[in-house]
Amino acid sequence: MNQNDNSQALNNYFPDYVKELPEGHPVKTYFAENFYIQRILREIDETDANQDFQKFFNLFNQLSEVEKRYARKENQLFPYLEKRGWNGPSQGMWAFHDSNRDLLRGVRKKIETKDLAGLNEDMRLIIGEMQRLMMVEEMRLFPNALHLLTEEDWKEMSVGEKEIGWMLSQEPAAYCKEEAAAPAAAKAVIPDRLRMDEGYMTPEQVNLMLKFMPVDLTYVDENDRVIFYNRGEDRVFPRSAGIIGREVRFCHPPKSVGTVLRILEEFKKGTKNEAAFWIRFKGRVIHIRYFAIRDKDMNYKGVIEMSQDITEIQKLEGEQRLLDWDAE
Repeated sequence: MNQNDNSQALNNYFPDYVKELPEGHPVKTYFAENFYIQRILREIDETDANQDFQKFFNLFNQLSEVEKRYARKENQLFPYLEKRGWNGPSQGMWAFHDSNRDLLRGVRKKIETKDLAGLNEDMRLIIGEMQRLMMVEEMRLFPNALHLLTEEDWKEMSVGEKEIGWMLSQEPAAYCKEEAAAPAAAKAVIPDRLRMDEGYMTPEQVNLMLKFMPVDLTYVDENDRVIFYNRGEDRVFPRSAGIIGREVRFCHPPKSVGTVLRILEEFKKGTKNEAAFWIRFKGRVIHIRYFAIRDKDMNYKGVIEMSQDITEIQKLEGEQRLLDWDAE
């Protein structure tokens, strides 16, 4: 199918209420993705994994990009519906997403182990579930969303979509200018709260968040002076208020100062952005990482040093998807 034929087929797929929407409208993009998914489902249904494994595998990888679509609905569309009093999608449709994710993971595992027995039957189950979900979207979710949400809601929503991405091979048309559509909650000026790039927090909340992070953080500014460290109860390396304002070279033992200064030099030149080490300390495995901090114009603004005890993390195997409190 050439591009013109594909465009015509896509337009025919749109119901009238979608055809009337401007290009780049989130709902129009969701429908375009459904059209794309339907094509993949037809092809994969006609492909025998035992006879043409590579084609089957390629199609399955394309279908697995549906995760971007689910994540966009869960993190973009559903929150706006909740604000308008409709919680059903967050409580019900999200569960269907997770069910489909489990089915896709099961097929992925069979593919990786070349266990092809029953693979076609597994895919037919996925095809049925995905088609059922798309029908609910097109007949209930999207029409109701268009009825409930305002034009400003859709514009705000479209701004955040790019961070998550789309299933489509080409980025959809821009629905609005990013600078004109920051979410209203994010634009609000609230007394005693710090305006962040995303959201807002009180100084107390920022301090508590940093205090309870299970990592040691130290911020060294562009002048190589320590300006912050978080005061957690289980710090790997002790810190005291005396280091605030101190040159970072004097905060490390002489044998490691050369390495620290080299990291700072490369960060400032822009040749490196990260450095990592792991050591054994008091019977624990400690992961130490340095990250260059830069502003929007890529000017060097300092470095974050992050230390984390990864001893228990290293022991993890397999998966744990259920809460294990009752086993304690």
